[in-house]
Amino acid sequence: MACAAAAVAITVAAEQAGVAAKQPSDLSAVLSRAGNYVVRFEEHLAAIVAEEHYTQRVEGGRATERRDLRSDLLFVRPVGASRYVQFRDVFEVDGQRVRDPDERLAKLAADPSAFSMAEIVAESAQYNIGNIERTINVPLLPLMFLLPDNQPRFRYTVQAGAQRSPVQDVPPPPHFAVATEIWVVEYRETDRPTLVRSVDRKKDVPAHGRFWIEPASGRVLMSELIAEDRAVHSKIVVSYQSEPILDLLVPIEMRETYWRSNDTIRIEGVATYEKFRRLVRR
Repeated sequence: MACAAAAVAITVAAEQAGVAAKQPSDLSAVLSRAGNYVVRFEEHLAAIVAEEHYTQRVEGGRATERRDLRSDLLFVRPVGASRYVQFRDVFEVDGQRVRDPDERLAKLAADPSAFSMAEIVAESAQYNIGNIERTINVPLLPLMFLLPDNQPRFRYTVQAGAQRSPVQDVPPPPHFAVATEIWVVEYRETDRPTLVRSVDRKKDVPAHGRFWIEPASGRVLMSELIAEDRAVHSKIVVSYQSEPILDLLVPIEMRETYWRSNDTIRIEGVATYEKFRRLVRR
């Protein structure tokens, strides 16, 4: 994230495995369940579309700037790619229709090779506002850190006082019913290159944060992602909730904040998700 053109982005290439930190056997078991859950999550969500209502605000300057987006959010793996990405197909900006909501989805359903991963990431970010370029503002990105192939890149610890107890330290607002046992698992990326990088992919942006995990099932009820360097900081919190058409917890709300170290301007966003449906392939 260069100071002159500060940015945060998802890297495509960084999937190298590092040396796994030693973990207590019970934490290792929970992480294994969480990893298997995310793998299953990806497989099932690949055919699911959700409608996103996303409000961004830029505050701290001379005037507050706001943008309201309505989009279809699709989880897709482009042909030849090694992982899934989230495709935000914006169909309404500040109340004005910009395209047919089903136009792009129909094309992706008919021909997944029609878009490259770079095109999908760029399309998803084109309507962002503010002075920080970013492509990490998608709700399922933190779950990528729990994939079995990526877990060795991170150091995981159970937050003090949070093991085998109900959730106490939950970023507001909670969107899930507290289970009898939730683990707050802290994570910190230790491998390089990092999974989140500057937009030009020249700088590492190490990630850290927390997952709220149901230890018996590995289900993720909430995630917190903090990605920052000396110039730019970002924080994204996602709440998950059960969805009738899936045996999984789907994102129900994403809250985000971005700011520069030397600036009073803050970019804040809130996105909510509804109308989950299966993508019909013709």
